Amino acid sequence: MKERLITFVCALGALALFAVMFLKRDGTFGGRYDVPSPITSERRGSGYHAAVAWLEAEGIRSISLRERYDTLRAREDLAPRGNLLIVTLPARGAFNTAEFLPLDRWIRAGNTMLVLAALSDSPNWATEIGGYAWADVNLLTGLEFETVRARAMRRAAREGRPPPKEEGKEEAFRAFSEPARTYIEPNRSHAYFEGVSNVVALSDYPRRPWTVKVPYQGFVLSLAHDRETGEGAIWTRPLGQGRIIVSSFGSLFTNRAIGLADNAKLLANIIGANLGENGAVLFDDVHQGLGAAYDPSKFYRDRRLYITVGVLAALWFIWVLGGTRLRLGSVRSTGPREAELIRAAGGFLSRALPRHAGARRLLDNFFRRISLRAGVAPRGDGRVPWDLLERNARIASSDIEQLRRWHADAMASKRVPLRALHNLIVRLDRQMAT
Repeated sequence: MKERLITFVCALGALALFAVMFLKRDGTFGGRYDVPSPITSERRGSGYHAAVAWLEAEGIRSISLRERYDTLRAREDLAPRGNLLIVTLPARGAFNTAEFLPLDRWIRAGNTMLVLAALSDSPNWATEIGGYAWADVNLLTGLEFETVRARAMRRAAREGRPPPKEEGKEEAFRAFSEPARTYIEPNRSHAYFEGVSNVVALSDYPRRPWTVKVPYQGFVLSLAHDRETGEGAIWTRPLGQGRIIVSSFGSLFTNRAIGLADNAKLLANIIGANLGENGAVLFDDVHQGLGAAYDPSKFYRDRRLYITVGVLAALWFIWVLGGTRLRLGSVRSTGPREAELIRAAGGFLSRALPRHAGARRLLDNFFRRISLRAGVAPRGDGRVPWDLLERNARIASSDIEQLRRWHADAMASKRVPLRALHNLIVRLDRQMAT
């Protein structure tokens, strides 16, 4: 009983260790140090759950877009115009070529796309995803971005000047103990910045400022700038009857940043200026890995998951407590029997004793028995009593001849088949004893 109790306690400890290692605080499976994604179902710092909850509280319809852009115009739950699509970059999933043309037509029909690209800030999720956010921005918006240093080098090469020296290299690419804040200020009065004095972006790693390259055929309006570097931060450009808004800071409206400074006010102004009467705010979740075929919150709300886990845990406990041997059975060591000793000794002798020496001993013992059986004293001169064998009518002459040959081979230290010699001697003994 004591062994069962100890095993039960150890099994509980194993389950607790499994829960600590493989379960997150919200009850989902995964690593302890995983980085949250910028999706609507994420309640941690990098998600958009706070923005969605705020929109629902204000009566504004929000949609988690879990299908690609080529389905936008075919959705019956969306108005043909007056919608706002929020896209966060870098994306976990790649964009398909077939998405760009339907997206362009959808925007030109009177919708707005807000692109939050983590270029000038370095939130943890953007560093974890990696990729080329600037390339995706170019594909989605037609605007080309470059770092401030790359722009300075390009201008120096065009003017024939030596490239500027790099002011200083970052010591190491390691996370900050506390997120670094970057303040963004409006360039001039605009509907988006009504009542907005500054906006805060958060970086978990060292950042590099980026800037937009004005397209050759087109127009882009700079709305705000980085207070520290003076470089542009938010731009807008018309596209047909719609509009594209681009921010080089991707952390502005995440859960941990939306309540800072005037971030929420900026989002409210953008929604108020671009949302139609029946429009909706769409969050691009599909390119952040949250597709229509997978809903983690629904999966973990399903009671069948916990029933299955409970059944498996119960079966495991039954197997541990009832199907395993808790104590090894005692093993009694018994002494070897006579036959085993003889077999072991014979095996040892067969490997160590030369065959001709064994054959000589077998023949000497056989001839001694013949002499004693006939009442004749064994001869000590080494002579073989062949006459006693030849006078016995029960013994075949062929057996005697075979015995002679093996005797000669043994005396000449030649190889003799011991088993065949032993069988022959046994047969001759029986024939002479009858």
